[in-house]
Amino acid sequence: MITERTGLPLSVGISGANLHDSQALIPLVKGIPPVRSRRGRRRRRPDKLHADKGYDYSHLRRWLRGRGIGHRIARKGTETSQRLGRHRWTIERTMSWLAGCRRLHRRYERKAEHFLAFTSITCTLICYRRLVC
Repeated sequence: MITERTGLPLSVGISGANLHDSQALIPLVKGIPPVRSRRGRRRRRPDKLHADKGYDYSHLRRWLRGRGIGHRIARKGTETSQRLGRHRWTIERTMSWLAGCRRLHRRYERKAEHFLAFTSITCTLICYRRLVC
């Protein structure tokens, strides 16, 4: 899941349990829809991406740099995760909002398409609640 700074989900995807998180980064970034701003053209990509040590691969850094996306990815073995914690809590909060939906807390659906549909509905409700209140 990719969220914006306040925790609204921008792109959601599901994968198998044995797939590493770094393999899902490129499809998630490509799945971000154009966002309309009050002035100017629609934004098609984020300015900056924060990620933990699981995404510390040179090919991902090159790919993000080639698309013009600034990245803040913790390096394995050198940086502590303390500095990313202030940005990471928004992701954890959004994941807890998703877990609040009982149907998503336990995966009752056998088909991945159904689970993705319910996840998308839940993300839509999260956005609606945040924008109305």
